[in-house]
Amino acid sequence: MALFITSLNSGSNGNCYYIGNEKEAVLIDAGISCRETEKRMKRLGLDMSLVKAIFVSHEHSDHITGIPGLCKKFQLPVYVTPATLQAAAIPVEKHLVQHFLPQQPVTIGDLTITGFPKCHDACDPHSFVVTNNKVKVGVFTDIGNSCTHVIHHFSQCHSVFLEANYCGDMLANGSYPYYLKKRISGGNGHLSNMQALELFTQYRGNHLTHLILSHLSKNNNSPELVAELFNKEANGTTIIVASRYHETPVYCIADTVDLPVAAKTKASAKHTQLSLF
Repeated sequence: MALFITSLNSGSNGNCYYIGNEKEAVLIDAGISCRETEKRMKRLGLDMSLVKAIFVSHEHSDHITGIPGLCKKFQLPVYVTPATLQAAAIPVEKHLVQHFLPQQPVTIGDLTITGFPKCHDACDPHSFVVTNNKVKVGVFTDIGNSCTHVIHHFSQCHSVFLEANYCGDMLANGSYPYYLKKRISGGNGHLSNMQALELFTQYRGNHLTHLILSHLSKNNNSPELVAELFNKEANGTTIIVASRYHETPVYCIADTVDLPVAAKTKASAKHTQLSLF
């Protein structure tokens, strides 16, 4: 069974990723308003009633701003670690709070969501892999380096939302103060274009069909630069650059290895990128 995915927004102004099958879906982070989340899903033809839960990666505001509104309106459970909940102070009804443990799968319908620790300057940050039967989609953003956890899960995914936050030269020569440059480029900050490219070229599996470059810096990166850099090394993988201003198209991610030839052709047609932004 396939997974349908989209980035509803990706950047320091808000992050929200939709992953689901035909019956249920989850949001990984909810950093844009409830109203904007609904509006973007409606434009994509996605039904909010399919969303069964929100998973929280860490407490920074660009990942949690929309949670109170979404939970209040739709009574969605929020999966979050105790430390992140305390740090975030999200005003959510107690009965909607659910905790998850690292490397311990959470089952929601036919979806399995597994969180694992990552390196970022937050109190208890996690990345996630969402699995539906054999199909795996990862959300690997806000990571300071490609630790062993990231490498392990990246190599197994059919599609990944992967951070490519900054161009090293643009950051070094830009106007940010020194302490902020160090925070961004440090081991608990964000992945640069070249760090993300190294992870992609060295550890991708043959089954990786889609790479969605995410959380690009507004001031220290360029969508055109990222697209050019990764398309040179795509080798059959569809490269998408997620926008900080609006949603991407919906992509159908299937385990084409196990499909007959006719089905593979149909799946490939569904995978066609409609637009970069």
